[in-house]
Amino acid sequence: QVELVESGGGLVQAGGSLRLSCAASVMMFSIRMMGWYRQAPGKQRELVARVTSTGNTDYADSVKGRFTISRENARKMVYLQMNSLQPEDTAVYYCNYGGDPYASWGQGTQVTVSS
Repeated sequence: QVELVESGGGLVQAGGSLRLSCAASVMMFSIRMMGWYRQAPGKQRELVARVTSTGNTDYADSVKGRFTISRENARKMVYLQMNSLQPEDTAVYYCNYGGDPYASWGQGTQVTVSS
């Protein structure tokens, strides 16, 4: 049994910021690479950012320098700080393991960036 619950999305003006949170009730969280993904309307789900068990990070080129992924292993939490948001960032954002195999996908949290 696993559960991924994303929160923190909302409507924001271009240039604004949001912080997404993921409560990850997954097995062996502390040794898992975790990631944030997003799916925009009409597009496939894509990896946005990953963080290793020890806190090393990697980002998609489209968000590098603007987004920051982090984790708190003791709380089984993953965060995505999103700055300088652009309309192109509009999507449903999901957290999951950082690679295949994945846990069951949660409902995600909607991020809408208006121009």
